[in-house]
This record gives sequence, structure tokens and C-alpha cells, in this order.
Amino acid sequence: MAGTDYNALVAQRVDVASGLMILRVRTNGWALPGFKAGQYTVLGLLGSAPRAPFTDPEAPPADPGKLIRRAYSAASSSVDDEYLEFYIALVRSGALTPRLFALKPGDPLWLSPKMVGMFTMDQVPQGQNIVLVATGTGLAPYMSMLRTHLPDLRGTRLAVLHGARHSWDLGYRAELATMQRLCPGFCYAPVISNPEEEPIPWNGRSGFVNHLWTGPDLERTLGFAPSPATTHVFLCGNPLMIEAMLAQLAAEGYAEHTPKQPGNVHLERYW
Repeated sequence: MAGTDYNALVAQRVDVASGLMILRVRTNGWALPGFKAGQYTVLGLLGSAPRAPFTDPEAPPADPGKLIRRAYSAASSSVDDEYLEFYIALVRSGALTPRLFALKPGDPLWLSPKMVGMFTMDQVPQGQNIVLVATGTGLAPYMSMLRTHLPDLRGTRLAVLHGARHSWDLGYRAELATMQRLCPGFCYAPVISNPEEEPIPWNGRSGFVNHLWTGPDLERTLGFAPSPATTHVFLCGNPLMIEAMLAQLAAEGYAEHTPKQPGNVHLERYW
């Protein structure tokens, strides 16, 4: 594959923190694929693409003529046809992310023409409350859901519980806080696991995001009392968080949603 076979360009790059960025990608000469909020696509770069400074050397080196591809959920609204937005964390020893972090606006890359995935709000009945639980960049599909659906979810209570190590790792924090101010039925609850490393004392919630669910202030945090009869829960991010939440939710009577067996817990594992 030659570099001329790249079919997309970097429209914008926003560095949220060290090793954490928002990458906006637009197509080059073709229309953006339609998709449902929560779905994912694939980004790719050749093995010959440079790696960002201070990342781990590859052993063995990647094949320079081979396309390295990885799946990423879109964070942009499904009704936005200007670009696709991705929320990406650097894996210093990885094959693709060190190359993605070397990109700058105008650089070419490969974008799959298809958007796929079942992690959407399609299976949530009208009138049900929704809780979106994420760690790190697992927030990406929820941003797409909120940007797409929040204006239409009248009468529905919706909450985002987002866990990260540090306050500076809480990507989209300002946008989510604004949504909370403007939308009476929406709640945003960020939590960090390493408050002792904050240069300015952290006055928010601390610990792991799944502990919010078992904490004494859950109803006050969400603004409603969740139950299997009234609430659908989405889980995205660290598998340890997902397994802990699945166990707790199952003990409370929630059931995982599958293609063959409808349920009220929906999950997407990020690695």
C-alpha cells in the first residue's frame, strides 16, 4: 500500500493532556460514512509512518508497507458531516497510537468507510433512565450519544459517571459540565483515583468510578434512584471496571443485553 492510498486527513488535533488527545479526521474526496451514535470505525497508518518522540522503540520494527489498523469509537455527533472525532490515549509501546500522536493537521491517514457496532441506544425503551459509566477514553461513544440524542431525551434522566487517574485526564469535562448546567435531567459525575498527585487540592469525588454505584450518595449523585425496572446502564472502558460493575448490577437484578437475550446492561470493552 502506498501513502497515496490514504483516504483521509487530520482536520484538527487537540492535546488534552500528556498522552491524551482529541483527533478530528475528515475524508479526502468522499463522503463521511453514516453511523449511529456509539458505533466505531478503524483508523490506519503505514508501518513507515514516524512514531512520536519519547515512545518505546519497536522490536521488531513494523513492516513499512503494511497498514497498521485499530478500531476507535466516534465521539462526534452522528448528525455532524464535517469530520469524525476520536478520543485517543497514547500507548507508548503500541503499534498505532505512537504514530497517531506524531500526526499534525493536514497529515494523511487511512479511515475505514464503514461504521459498525451494537453499542448504541437503540435497545433502550422510551422513558427509561440511562446511566453511562466510563473509564478514560471509554467516554468517547458517550460523547457521540450525548451530542446526538441529549436534545431529544425529554423526560429521561441521564447520567455520566467518568473515572480517570487525574483531573487533567477528564477529557470533555468542560463540555459535560455545561451540559449539566443547561439540561435539568442530566448529571455529570467525574471521579479521579489519584487525588494525592494533584498540584491543586482536588475537592471532587475520588476513588474508582464503580465505587460511585455502591456508595451511599448514588441517588443524590444521579438525581434519581436507579433500578432494573427503570434504568439502563452502559459500561465502557477498563475490563476490571466492567467486570466489577457487571457483578454488582447482576446482584441487584440487572441483566446483560445480548443479541439473543434483551437486557438493561450494555457494554463495550476497550482492550
